[in-house]
Amino acid sequence: MNLEVVILAAGQGKRMKSAKSKVLHEIAGKPMLHHVIETAQRLNSQKTHIIYGHGGEQVRQSIDDPQIDWTEQTDQLGTGHAVKQVLPVLSEDSLVLILFGDVPMISHSTLENLIKEVNDQQMALLTIDMQDPTGYGRIIRNSDNNIIRIVEHGDATEQERAVTEINTGIMAVGGRQLKKWVSNIKNDNKQSEYYLTDIIEMAVNDQVTVKGVSTDDEVEVTGINDKIQLQKIERAHQLRQAEELMRNGVTLADANRIDIRGKLTAGQDVSIDINVICEGEVTIGDRSVIGPNVILRNVSIADDVTIHANSVLEDARVGSGSRIGPFARIRPETELSDNTHIGNFVEIKKTTVGQGSKINHLSYVGDSEIGSGVNIGAGTITCNYDGANKFKTVIGDNVFVGSDSQLVAPVTIGDGATIGAGSTITRDTPDNKLTLSRSKQISIDNWQRPVKTKK
Repeated sequence: MNLEVVILAAGQGKRMKSAKSKVLHEIAGKPMLHHVIETAQRLNSQKTHIIYGHGGEQVRQSIDDPQIDWTEQTDQLGTGHAVKQVLPVLSEDSLVLILFGDVPMISHSTLENLIKEVNDQQMALLTIDMQDPTGYGRIIRNSDNNIIRIVEHGDATEQERAVTEINTGIMAVGGRQLKKWVSNIKNDNKQSEYYLTDIIEMAVNDQVTVKGVSTDDEVEVTGINDKIQLQKIERAHQLRQAEELMRNGVTLADANRIDIRGKLTAGQDVSIDINVICEGEVTIGDRSVIGPNVILRNVSIADDVTIHANSVLEDARVGSGSRIGPFARIRPETELSDNTHIGNFVEIKKTTVGQGSKINHLSYVGDSEIGSGVNIGAGTITCNYDGANKFKTVIGDNVFVGSDSQLVAPVTIGDGATIGAGSTITRDTPDNKLTLSRSKQISIDNWQRPVKTKK
């Protein structure tokens, strides 16, 4: 059977206390609904259907995928009512997997185990044993260990409440059967809602086996309803990512103080200190060291690199053997060649820096091409913006730029040139010569420093 996935994402999420749709709140820098969609797509589903409601336009605008089919639930009348909205577009010959947009950590392997249990005479329901099942629907099984019904906590007898296996709501069922059963769900309960779990009893009455597939991972089946649960799942997810890094040989100063909000690929003998944040696609080469409080966003770092404390790197490439920081900012479209040194309080933007070049102190370099073996002194800036347009600075190989210099673009500094400290360079400079621009130093006789006037 072809697989179709239905994701329920219409809940208002009042306990979030937010104008944002509940399923758009983020885990690891990505909306929880996106986590569910990505996991579903790994199952090679033929179609993904998202049932949206509260904040629906926010949800739709967050996802640009023509393969997703959108169905609106204008009134939130329960999970059964939600699935009923999508029945007209489901194929009777499909296998339907029902997921929840606020259960972001459900795993690919668990869903595969669930799906493989479904056939013409059997559906599957995901369950879990909990130490404290209070408030959850209990799973009641028969002597063959198949599920025969779900009893809500409020309706359960004392004996039934002693059952610790609970319903997660995630299920897989044949499309023809789902259409028949959901169409017959009634709302004759205290909440006047249509409950999807009612189809369990219908399946048993139709002599369809309800196979219970269990997981022992509470994190992957936890639904997020408030900011407290959001934070707990965030930390659990981050810890799992940290543990995976350590299993692959990365040394972490503290597994509880690293945040990976994307994909981090690290080589052998990498060391990462506390409070490092990795966003987007980050690659770290062998033997590289990342200091504390560093932010890496879409960065490629080669082997044997040291990133010192409190540095921020974004959309950049760092060559092997380089040293960055502390307190350096490497902005987008920057490429640092091997063995470059970028020091404290240096900002670089849209610049290529050649092999072995150094910019060590309190400098700004933007829209520039810097050759190899260049030394840029403290307090140097490239003046690349005139208030309307940006211009380029080109610095040749083996250039020495003295401290507190201003290079006013567009300008080219020739190979081997030396720029005297305190110079403002507005014209191209020749190769292998000293260029400087300074006013004549004078001392004024009989000068008195101003003093405050007494009132």
